[in-house]
Amino acid sequence: MSAVLPVYKRSNYCFAHGEGAYLYTAENERYLDFGAGIAVNSLGHSHPAIVKALQEQAAKLWHVSNLYHIEGLEEYAQRLCDASFADKVFFCNSGAEAVECGIKMVRKYHDETGNPEKFRIITFTGAFHGRTLTTISASDRAKVMQGFEPAVEGFDHVAFNDLEAAKAAITPETGGILVEVIQGEGGIRSTTPKFLKGLRTLADKHGLLLFFDAVQCGMGRTGKLFAHEWYGVTPDIASTAKGIGGGFPLGACLATDNAAQGMKPGTHGSTYGSNPLAMAVGSAVLNELLAPGFLENVVQTGDYLSHQLHQLQQQFPEVIVEIRGRGLMIGIKVTPDAAEFVEKLRQHHLLTVPASDNVVRILPPLNITQSHVDEALTIIKAVCELY
Repeated sequence: MSAVLPVYKRSNYCFAHGEGAYLYTAENERYLDFGAGIAVNSLGHSHPAIVKALQEQAAKLWHVSNLYHIEGLEEYAQRLCDASFADKVFFCNSGAEAVECGIKMVRKYHDETGNPEKFRIITFTGAFHGRTLTTISASDRAKVMQGFEPAVEGFDHVAFNDLEAAKAAITPETGGILVEVIQGEGGIRSTTPKFLKGLRTLADKHGLLLFFDAVQCGMGRTGKLFAHEWYGVTPDIASTAKGIGGGFPLGACLATDNAAQGMKPGTHGSTYGSNPLAMAVGSAVLNELLAPGFLENVVQTGDYLSHQLHQLQQQFPEVIVEIRGRGLMIGIKVTPDAAEFVEKLRQHHLLTVPASDNVVRILPPLNITQSHVDEALTIIKAVCELY
């Protein structure tokens, strides 16, 4: 019997090393990785710039705690803010922690501004915000909440993309609105421009903080640093993680000065957050994401992938129902069981990720080439032909 807590239903696949867009087993079988650790390995495997940054920092200093100034912290934080809407950033280790920080920030903002009763946050159906008690309470997942009741108080779930439902849910206790611009676990479901812009208007009208969960759709995944940039809508708070560290555990909560005004010494913290290793790696990843032409290439590659998938949909309408997403955050809604479809792709040496709504997620490294896309499309077509 395994000593590992059995909270994951793991497949029998085991990989020994990776290079670029590929993973290799101990027997040197090669797999094209279009899951990227669930949107984490944003630059693929063993990217030389990340490896160099990690090795150089590892030889100098790993951890000193946040009692001291940390080399690289201020510079990295400023660069991330300069590239986004934010004025302030808090670094942590995961997406759930980043969302948790944002939830606390919403409550602390209203306490600081004299409205402590405004603690509730509107969230949406299909959402997934993390695995802590608070973030599963914010999520719309009965399965992940089962056995962990009672839910943490303070979240009102309404229909995704339903602006009138969001408006109707606002009460004198409402303090914020939390939404994924593109839902990841929820099946690559995108907000409509009208909905997202309407949420900004509602937040401004009622004195609420608008909080975007960009854990999966951030850090270049859609071809912009953050997905909300496509909509011309700016949040007050945004959480991000996954691709921000290119595989190294790192998360961040970004905010405007106004939203962050209640977060003072002692209000929040993280033992490992801002550690020198994370700062070095995160900065190296950001260098690549902000390099001239990088995000434009994500858009071009994503457009090509999406166009070719639509062609496959026309060829196999009985298998492929819908193509969703943007950039290199693509969802294929299929007729067969999505988990079964993902397994058949694995058997053909293509790694993808299932999601809700019977969707197969395509989340490759952001630096893939058209040849990688063509290789993946050949496998997807071969699996479609099995049905």
